[in-house]
Amino acid sequence: MLVYLIRRLFNVAATLLVVSVVTFGIFFAVPKLTGSDPALMYAGRETNETALAGIRVKMGFDKPISEQYLLFVKGIFAGRDYDGGTGVTHCAAPCFGYSFKTEAPVWQTMMDRIPVTLSLALGAAVIWVIAGVATGVVSALKRRTAVDRTVMVGALAGVSLPIFFTGMVAPAIFVYSLGWLDVSNYKPLTEDPLAWLNSLILPWVTLAFLFAATYARITRATMLEVLGEDYIRTARAKGLKEGVVIRKHALRSTLTPIVTMFGLDLGGLLGGAVLTETTFNFQGLGTAAVAAISQGDLPVIMGVTLLAALFVVLANLIVDLLYAVIDPRVRLT
Repeated sequence: MLVYLIRRLFNVAATLLVVSVVTFGIFFAVPKLTGSDPALMYAGRETNETALAGIRVKMGFDKPISEQYLLFVKGIFAGRDYDGGTGVTHCAAPCFGYSFKTEAPVWQTMMDRIPVTLSLALGAAVIWVIAGVATGVVSALKRRTAVDRTVMVGALAGVSLPIFFTGMVAPAIFVYSLGWLDVSNYKPLTEDPLAWLNSLILPWVTLAFLFAATYARITRATMLEVLGEDYIRTARAKGLKEGVVIRKHALRSTLTPIVTMFGLDLGGLLGGAVLTETTFNFQGLGTAAVAAISQGDLPVIMGVTLLAALFVVLANLIVDLLYAVIDPRVRLT
């Protein structure tokens, strides 16, 4: 297990290195090769050649692409100074760049947004896994009954309806019609736990509805396939109670593809739930990325991209390690 873990950590590092090279090349090398000037994105429409030259020096655009990339990597581990001639701007490690649109280090911008995205993604993940797997199992056990049909119709609706639609319908039902909840912006957990919970219930339900529907469909299909396996018939022939057969044998095998989906989905959402954050006006990583794209803020776009890649890679690593725990038939190789 230790050797496997070390090997996987090396793979994680190699993957992040490749992602950083490709991302840096797309954002900084490609515009230069096509004749575009990245300095114009920082200078704005009204500028002059003197200002552009200062920006090129301060951002390092006057250096070769390979040197720019090495400076970027060095900044992550040791920090970086941006010298424009008239003053030095220091970006402390881990420095993912400095946004001259917002006059703030990219890392600080991401750290300010991460609590929002973490709260949204983790809370919704708990709901969609429990609800999706539970309804999928019940639907499989009640195959071709009214319960099965009702669950599958709900799952089909969840998969079909976009988040921005359910994000408008949910407040109309639970806030304005039933009066169960209040519409409020995100409140930090450390300031007021109850206000934090109240601000997140609707986004959680909206986001979880989409994913729970998918998980219910996959769980039902996988459970039906597992229930037809020989070892399930053997377990029943040995006289085991039906609950034991479902929990200890069928469900464990069913969870293997669910864990794979969960790792990918959660890893992707930790990089920013763009539609949900935009719908509920949450200032998370997703909205930060959207704002950076609209403003042409390359350092922020690259920082969020690399952070999202880190979440996805780590999620895949955890999923691989969980396989052996969930399904004893799986062997790490």
